[in-house]
Amino acid sequence: MTIRVLLADDQTLVRAAFAMLVESARDMEVVGQAGTGREAVELARAARPDLVVMDIRMPDLDGIEATRLIAAEEALAGVRVLVLTTYDTDENIVEALRAGASGFLVKDTRPAELLDAIRTVSAGESLLSPGPTARLIERFLRSPSMPTAGGPECLSEREREVLALVARGLNNTEVGEALGLSPLTAKTHVSRIMGKLGARDRAQLVIVAYESGLVTPGTP
Repeated sequence: MTIRVLLADDQTLVRAAFAMLVESARDMEVVGQAGTGREAVELARAARPDLVVMDIRMPDLDGIEATRLIAAEEALAGVRVLVLTTYDTDENIVEALRAGASGFLVKDTRPAELLDAIRTVSAGESLLSPGPTARLIERFLRSPSMPTAGGPECLSEREREVLALVARGLNNTEVGEALGLSPLTAKTHVSRIMGKLGARDRAQLVIVAYESGLVTPGTP
């Protein structure tokens, strides 16, 4: 299947470079380019891409608000957002994850890594670098948490173990290996946890785990 990508960045040259890179991949195509957050939302509604590569700092409407509008629209439920930022210390990354982004990358990421990130996020996984994510959450996650259907206390012991591993950046295969489960069983646990916590994806599971204290920055 071809991954349909919408690019949102206020710098024309940056968009052009990303477009050339994405079009060079046999399994991807660019279906639109936006120079502002508002334009990104409008193009997402019109083109229904699989994924939006979203810059945070844009005129008219920033990437966080654009992400929030896309994530809140039922008709765009299948559209994933991968946030790009200049620095991995940008406090806005946490707000972007809260708004519904499925992960983030810094702009100096190598081309092959960006393409892999697009494939990962469009497949329904979240792309979170455990080190920067933990540091960001430790520093900026002080305000009231995003609304959820419940906290880790509503989970079983096994589900809490799975959530803790997901929060540390492990994928389903790695979670299964750590707990002696098959990847399919691990995936089932993750899906049930998302349902119980009212989380949109794994990125929001990470936030819940850190906010609740189930996982703390610096723990192995």
